[in-house]
Amino acid sequence: MQIIDHLEIERQNRFVEQIRLDHKSHHPPGTNPGIRYAIRTYGCQLNENDSEKLAGQLHQMGFLPAETISDADLIILNTCSVRENADNRLFGNLGRLKQRKKENPDLIIAICGCKMKQAEHVERIKRSYPFVNLVFGPQDIHKLPEMLYTCLHHQEKLYSVGDQDTLVEGLPILRSRKFRALISIMYGCNNYCTYCIVPYTRGRERSRQPAEVLAEVRAVVADGYQEIMLLGQNVNSYGKDLENRSGQPADFAELLAAVAETGIYRIRFMTSHPKDISNRLLEAIAQYKNIEPHLHLPIQSGSNRILERMNRHYSREQFIEIVRRARTLRPGLTISTDIIVGFPGEQEDDFAQTLDLMNIVRFDSAFTFQYSQRPGTPAAEMPDQIPAAVISERFMRLLELQNRHSLESNQAMIGRRVEVLVEGASQTDTAILSGRTACNKLINFRIPDLNMLPQSYRLKNNQPNGCALEGRLAKVHLCRAKTFSIEGEMEMLLL
Repeated sequence: MQIIDHLEIERQNRFVEQIRLDHKSHHPPGTNPGIRYAIRTYGCQLNENDSEKLAGQLHQMGFLPAETISDADLIILNTCSVRENADNRLFGNLGRLKQRKKENPDLIIAICGCKMKQAEHVERIKRSYPFVNLVFGPQDIHKLPEMLYTCLHHQEKLYSVGDQDTLVEGLPILRSRKFRALISIMYGCNNYCTYCIVPYTRGRERSRQPAEVLAEVRAVVADGYQEIMLLGQNVNSYGKDLENRSGQPADFAELLAAVAETGIYRIRFMTSHPKDISNRLLEAIAQYKNIEPHLHLPIQSGSNRILERMNRHYSREQFIEIVRRARTLRPGLTISTDIIVGFPGEQEDDFAQTLDLMNIVRFDSAFTFQYSQRPGTPAAEMPDQIPAAVISERFMRLLELQNRHSLESNQAMIGRRVEVLVEGASQTDTAILSGRTACNKLINFRIPDLNMLPQSYRLKNNQPNGCALEGRLAKVHLCRAKTFSIEGEMEMLLL
């Protein structure tokens, strides 16, 4: 692991200042609004957190966010290597940007993220998308000022994908949400699940120092955030690579407890690996009421034979026991999961065991995936690849079962009055607000009387202002259950 020291950060800051000075000399005040940027993020919350750090550096350099991607002078595509649809979206968007580049040769197009750690994708970009100016990896985002300076001043294409696992503190961050602050507590993964490319793209596990994490948490509390989400590929293994210092949290259970003591209203975290979950962690979740009563615990398969082929290091029996302990310690805890259908060698009996486990656990929600081969993973080379038609048929059966469980879980909430953290207006109707409960239920709710809201929270058409309400708490009466959400009515605005 390479820890980036303050000297390197100071070096990058010199490039920041040079870019600011150069822009000021070329564009006197009042003549140009500044270079405008757009960042498009694919994949998980870790990628989103990386994009916030890219935006923070761009803001530091004097760049301004563009209203639309068409208005941007700089476009950054932050890629994901895990999900196949992210592949398709990336290269589809690159094809559309080719015309933009013809119309505006000064447009800078950069691609970063996990996918750029795979040489075949970088070569494809060089070969098929030569108009791309800059390519870099997730471990290189701290070098953005230097890389942009090279592109701006030397008109060079730059392919700068580092091969060292870095850990950088002190980067500026421009958070994209008002209601939730994303805080990465560790990077990389040591698990090498046979279907997953992450250890090859994100590197080995490296934990941030607890003092750095807690300082960031206190800063967002001071900024008025109600909710944080602690992030890592496997948060349960946090601290294993750190020296145990007296008085400092030594593992994730202790870190989570220390974060809860800061007074933040709500703490979420993901992702948890079942093999590393401890009784102490479950006890911390039970002890602190500001830790969400929700656990995202990926099972992937209910068959021990398939779990072994996946290199997951736990059994279905161990998973069921973890769920039992968690629900006993924290009554009302909801559990979500990830499930892959059609892993190489999955027979009908293996799939039946997955359905059986779902009936035993009754997940409140699940992210379900049809297995797709990811180049560079051991599973991609395994024999007994499952035909697409078989995968699709099994997937529909699994989806039908999980949808039934999700609906029943939501129906059990009807009639309750819950606190909802507002995330903004509904995507389908601006008159409806959207947010989540502590147990991670998605709630869409109306305000029966707009006089319940101060004028500053209303739009001119007398609809609720979703942007202004983002990050506020509301007491909501739950009225109607749907498969993926619950409908309700607001009774009062709390904060």
